[in-house]
Amino acid sequence: MKILTALCLAMLSGAVVSAELYRWVDRDGKTHYTDTPPPASAKNVQQKKLATTSSGATGLPYAVQQAVKNFPVTLYSSACGNACTQAKALLDKRGLPYSEKNPQESPEMEAALKKVTGGTLEVPTLTVGGEVIKGFEAGRWNSALDLAGYPQTVALPKVAQPAPAAVKPPALASEPASAPAASSPASPAPSPY
Repeated sequence: MKILTALCLAMLSGAVVSAELYRWVDRDGKTHYTDTPPPASAKNVQQKKLATTSSGATGLPYAVQQAVKNFPVTLYSSACGNACTQAKALLDKRGLPYSEKNPQESPEMEAALKKVTGGTLEVPTLTVGGEVIKGFEAGRWNSALDLAGYPQTVALPKVAQPAPAAVKPPALASEPASAPAASSPASPAPSPY
């Protein structure tokens, strides 16, 4: 009940960041809430979209709201291949609000990128407040985001925590080793969200 209440409050309070949430039931009848798509064997899958508010920062921790206010993040990218894909994945993994602009979509976006970069059309380019980073290099991007006060992990509320796995103590030397258990198909790891 607490999980459902937290989820409803997050959605009613203006939502956290643009994200998707999945509700699904596993084969044992247990209900899960995750931010990743469920396995193919899942039943009763429901996909929820958490939308941002007009400010884009409501519901975020105060420190993150300040980072968004003081150091807004913009990603200039296009279909540039692996570099643009990795750049977007890094920002999505950190879960921070950012705007994405494709300079190939309009002359205005192209002009905005030229203004930011001093006349070049290099993508991906990241702006964090007034700092401009041309090209993708994960270390530089993470450092700039860290210095601006952005979290290193997703800022969504934790709606479901997996139960800790039972840990079996190692067998003593005097105990006979047991036969390995028959392997079962691997299940996807539960999401911490």
